[in-house]
Amino acid sequence: MRIFLYIFLIPGILGDPPRPQWPNSYIINGILFIPYAEIQEPIAAFYDANEGKSRIDYYGGMDKTIQIKSKGPYGAAFKLSPYTNEKVQNAIGCFSVDGIKDAPIEPQSVLPDIDSFIFIGTDMINGVKCEKWGVKDIIEKKINQYFVWVKRSQNYSIPIRYEMRGYNSLLGSHYDHYYIQYENFSLEKPEPEVFEIYKQKKCGGFPGPGMRSVHIMNPIREFIHNEESHVIDSFLEFKKKHKRTYSNLSHEENRKNIFRQNMRFIHSTNRRGLTYKVSINHLTDRNDDEIKYLRGKLYTPGYNGGSAFTYTLSELNDVPDTLDWRIMGAVSPVKDQSVCGSCWSFGTVGTLEGTNFLVTGNMIRLSQQALVDCSWGFGNNGCDGGEDFRAYDWIIKHGGIPSERDYGPYLGADGFCNSEYVPATLKIKGFVNVTSGDLNALKVAIAREGPISVAIDASHRSLSFYSSGVYYEQECNNTSEGLDHAVLAVGYGELNGQK
Repeated sequence: MRIFLYIFLIPGILGDPPRPQWPNSYIINGILFIPYAEIQEPIAAFYDANEGKSRIDYYGGMDKTIQIKSKGPYGAAFKLSPYTNEKVQNAIGCFSVDGIKDAPIEPQSVLPDIDSFIFIGTDMINGVKCEKWGVKDIIEKKINQYFVWVKRSQNYSIPIRYEMRGYNSLLGSHYDHYYIQYENFSLEKPEPEVFEIYKQKKCGGFPGPGMRSVHIMNPIREFIHNEESHVIDSFLEFKKKHKRTYSNLSHEENRKNIFRQNMRFIHSTNRRGLTYKVSINHLTDRNDDEIKYLRGKLYTPGYNGGSAFTYTLSELNDVPDTLDWRIMGAVSPVKDQSVCGSCWSFGTVGTLEGTNFLVTGNMIRLSQQALVDCSWGFGNNGCDGGEDFRAYDWIIKHGGIPSERDYGPYLGADGFCNSEYVPATLKIKGFVNVTSGDLNALKVAIAREGPISVAIDASHRSLSFYSSGVYYEQECNNTSEGLDHAVLAVGYGELNGQK
């Protein structure tokens, strides 16, 4: 049930200014802020309602979306964005979709419909005195408040800011918040060619599912019209794929709201035209604290007891340009560490499995669970984090590490230690430290010794949802204290001109 409440001021009081009216055509820039998703996305919009056309550019024109009402019986939408495949790199592709009877394509404004807004008063926004207008929308347990700030000119109103704040009384918390800061508003009618740039391209279907999805063909619609059907549909697909069930309605609503913000981050990141892509995965309904728990790499300053890795210039010159130990059989199938901060055990075991493969030619799956259960006495904390060198110390003292077949499967939880009842499969005498930051040393080590356990800064959403491409995070904290996750480096090479 939906109820609109106009409770900010009693409507109809004499002296209230007339409700702002938006022009039928305009050009405007702005920045979309989504605090919960950590997004600041620049946009530029060209709008002509009389011609039934609109265009919105994202990230300085990296991605462009166009809506043409008169194209076909129900309109058409176009998207121009960079793509890279095996034949081209960063080419600009054109993707199109036709409207349908139940979902015709209309020109998309970046200014909200304020016919139901009530005058609240005056306010200062970024040093500008503005009129503030707003409305409250109640949908069952959700209370959504919408505000717009305008600067009054002689003949028209200049939009300054639009904001939405969503409160869920069932959860007792704010579930959504976003705002658009407008600038460079112009009543200029866009030139016809602004909407015709798609004609320079051969437009085809989008290479993947979700062609009609709002977040692909018209991302701003979600924020201007509070459109969430794509969130609901994607969340249902997510629950089915990852077999998610929630304890009650409140729990599910909370997870859906987390999913919403992560989904926004994912699609906004992909619009930036980076060297990598992110996508929805099994972590998309998890909050930052829950994902942080999975990063179980602890840090202890000082010497860890390992030998120093050395190599010669001749060895560096002799290593292959590209290497992938997975295709050679030196890497066992990927496991899910589940809700357990045991990454350190995966890095340790992956290194030992690879070393054993290079020596014997056999891939024997070793037991992460044994390290989780049994190395507490060496400073590891099971699912609450650990360090690979402490695992090596345990293996050395206890005469080796058992196989997964002998010890039992990985549980994703702290278990009883049973290592004394099973034979050791692999014994080691010591371990070697590859100098941090020395990429040449790491390259030689991988080529000469096999897969290597390395520590990384995994605290960024961009890595949590990484899908493909060459990953690079400008905010990476590459200090010893900032490396909070252990992974297995299985090779190296060059992709799309990047090493």
